[in-house]
Amino acid sequence: MMSDVCKHCVKAGLYQVCPTGAIIRTEFDTVVIQSDVCNGCRACIAGCPLASIDMNMISGTAQKCTLCYDRMGVGLEPACSKACPTDSIQFGPISELRARAQKRVDQLKAHGRNARPALRRRSERPAGRPERVLSAGGQPEVYGLPANPQLPSSRLQKSGAFSVATAAGARRARVGRNPETADG
Repeated sequence: MMSDVCKHCVKAGLYQVCPTGAIIRTEFDTVVIQSDVCNGCRACIAGCPLASIDMNMISGTAQKCTLCYDRMGVGLEPACSKACPTDSIQFGPISELRARAQKRVDQLKAHGRNARPALRRRSERPAGRPERVLSAGGQPEVYGLPANPQLPSSRLQKSGAFSVATAAGARRARVGRNPETADG
């Protein structure tokens, strides 16, 4: 089983790649894309380690789970949590989630299963690691998640060097072309 929805990461790489500042953290500590600020560049799609952002083809802007911002604003839990028939999706204060996770781990261990809660204190979480996930066990790789996720900025120096080299090569190629046969 794999959840491919937004996990509202603590250190969302989206912040670093969005050129317009359309991606914000709300008063509920959720990550939201403001469609009225988004320019549709799609940088956030590449910057999301969980591939949980899509394009709204009608508005031409990026969109993702808001964790039902409108429902939370009136004191309701997100619809996914409310509607989940197996109660696999849990929502609430982190202290309650920790207690529920530990109770589930204890149940699984009583049945001979190897399990551990995946919730950690904010200071213990690596960059990009989901904040609101309860896991019955296993390593992140089991669920298709990266073992040590990196923020996009960790690759800037390497990709910047490639960009400079590509630009220099393109300039040399352009200067060397015959202007009579060049098409641009």
